[in-house]
Amino acid sequence: MNDGFVVSDDAQGRGTALHAWQASEKLAAVAAISTDLLVPFAHRAVIVAPHPDDEVLGCGGLLSQLHQLQRDLLLVSVTDGTASHPGSSNWSAQRLAIERPQESVQALARLDLPADLDWQRLGISDTAVAEQEADLTRFLTDRLQTTDVVFSTWRGDGHGDHEAVGRACAAACLQSGARLVEVPIWAWHWAEPDDQRLPWERARKVLLDPATLQRKRDAVGAFVSQLQGDPTVGLAPILPDWALQRLLQPFELVFI
Repeated sequence: MNDGFVVSDDAQGRGTALHAWQASEKLAAVAAISTDLLVPFAHRAVIVAPHPDDEVLGCGGLLSQLHQLQRDLLLVSVTDGTASHPGSSNWSAQRLAIERPQESVQALARLDLPADLDWQRLGISDTAVAEQEADLTRFLTDRLQTTDVVFSTWRGDGHGDHEAVGRACAAACLQSGARLVEVPIWAWHWAEPDDQRLPWERARKVLLDPATLQRKRDAVGAFVSQLQGDPTVGLAPILPDWALQRLLQPFELVFI
């Protein structure tokens, strides 16, 4: 989620509170879309995650629903998330390169996804996706089909890696004929409840029933590295409770 971005644990650093989003008239007015309409029968869902955990934070509930609908899935992990704890000896880049992908394995299992899920790990440098954006675009273009629905982080998400992934996915979809769906993650932190910078006209809600939401909550719990900071170097958890509240609502927001 926030690799390379240190999120403050003080009141100012907490961003837009959950209760403010819940009071948003624009968010309340967003129409729902069913998963079977978002990814129709005989279409494949391609989820492109900048960092391990983005696939669950942004669309973990959707992933669970897609598997239940027996849709084909492809997960692309762009980086291994090695920049999430700068300066930490406890969570060194070398340790994170091993631990974070394994956390994703555990999280996907908690969503009841199969162990043989088609999963491509690219190993692009964390915080430097923009530098290899053209390569990422080519990789995706070569693998996408016209019947694919690609889920990427939003091009306006406010995080360099997230936005680079969004741009690469948009370009690859344009070239391949696949359909692009964007998912905000970082925007839940910085945007205002009725923020005009968000593409509300493209927004839809994927509703999560209580069982699916609980599976997503359990899956988030697998990202131990992100739930722990390192007080020895003044690092708060990357995913504190107040940030998770915004990402564990009974719906997932997508821009179609």
